[in-house]
Amino acid sequence: VQLVESGGGLVQAGGSLRLSCAASGRTFRSYAMGWFRQAPGKEREFVAAISRSGGSTYGAESVKGRFTISGDIAKNTVYLQMNSLKPEDTAVYYCAAKGSWNSPRYDYWGQGTQVTVSS
Repeated sequence: VQLVESGGGLVQAGGSLRLSCAASGRTFRSYAMGWFRQAPGKEREFVAAISRSGGSTYGAESVKGRFTISGDIAKNTVYLQMNSLKPEDTAVYYCAAKGSWNSPRYDYWGQGTQVTVSS
């Protein structure tokens, strides 16, 4: 499966962005999907995940109440709606897919999209 992220950019603190992850090769209903991010000099960290059916989601404590993950099966696309952005949200955001909801390992990764939040 191939994953392509889009929607990153520069935004002021308090603003919003919506990231998209388009999947090709197989429908994303075959996979659980996740968003991760990596800031300069830091390790990659988990942001949010959604199950194959879209019925289950969860997110990191640092983004709860601000970020929402969702999916559009017809478009084979997963979204990350990011509101109330903070400068510490600045990072490259990656979309990933895994075959099992319970597996800790993600098998497929996109190339990433840069999000920069100015103060």
